[in-house]
Amino acid sequence: MTDRLPPPWTVHHNGDAYWVEAANGQKFAFVYYRETPLVGTERDARVSRDLARRIAANVAKLPELLTRK
Repeated sequence: MTDRLPPPWTVHHNGDAYWVEAANGQKFAFVYYRETPLVGTERDARVSRDLARRIAANVAKLPELLTRK
């Protein structure tokens, strides 16, 4: 995995999503969010902005966590 997606992984934000980017510029792990809650019977898979940021930040920590002993 680290051959294709070399660390460090960094989190980026643009518009309505956070994403994780590897050191080689490969973007992956897009997490979309919604600013305003849905009303009525509307359904959406997007999460809150804070939760999206936390998910992306935790994904970016994976290479470090996997190399710990």
